[in-house]
Amino acid sequence: MKFILGKKIEMTQVWQGEDVVAVTKVQAGPCRVTQVKNSEQDGYEAVQLGFGKRHQKNINKPQKGHFKGLDNFQHVREFRAEPGGLKRGDTIDVGTFASGDNVQVTANSKGKGFQGVVRRHGFKGTKKTHGNKDQLRMPGSIGATGPAHVFKGQRMPGRMGGEQATTKNLKIVEVNINDNTILISGAVPGARNSLVLIAGEGELKVNEKLIIKNEELKKEKGNEVKEKKEDRKVETPEKVDEKIKENKEKKK
Repeated sequence: MKFILGKKIEMTQVWQGEDVVAVTKVQAGPCRVTQVKNSEQDGYEAVQLGFGKRHQKNINKPQKGHFKGLDNFQHVREFRAEPGGLKRGDTIDVGTFASGDNVQVTANSKGKGFQGVVRRHGFKGTKKTHGNKDQLRMPGSIGATGPAHVFKGQRMPGRMGGEQATTKNLKIVEVNINDNTILISGAVPGARNSLVLIAGEGELKVNEKLIIKNEELKKEKGNEVKEKKEDRKVETPEKVDEKIKENKEKKK
């Protein structure tokens, strides 16, 4: 099983031969593995991914400890899958997917507020005939009066949207490795800039080049911090006295 986190950008269309295909553009990855869970310690097997960047001031101490040695991530999600050799710090990018792959996408759907039964459940309403006033979009009877209560699960007006939705059997049309984007045919749930979870069948590939780059950046940052600390070292009283004597001699 392969998976990745992304951000929904917009809907657009692309040409495939003489046909126009409606697609959703998703900026996916690169994601870092923040934790690998197993059945012995955690009770289940899962892989935790981090995606996006967040300012350091908005991260609390437990999160700083959890992200130690990694970046400050904006989103952290788990995928119930076998680790398969993955380890903490591995990088996953869009290169693990290819055009033609079937995937399922999970996201929070758009909130539509309080809606009636026609829009929420697809009721057809009543007949638009003479003498049928103000009843066109009414739900009608909700059951017999014998039980004297409304049964649980009855389809009635209420809050619509704003819930987790999963769309299956979507097809990847194009994968752009340069700008980390995926074009998925059809409509993906969620609003623009919302978090998207993409999963599909196949072997998960780890980008080793990005891991090497991240390690080199860490070493460079570590060297810069050491140099700054050395510059900020407090001088001993003996060195201070020597400097004072040198300044006095120069003035003479």
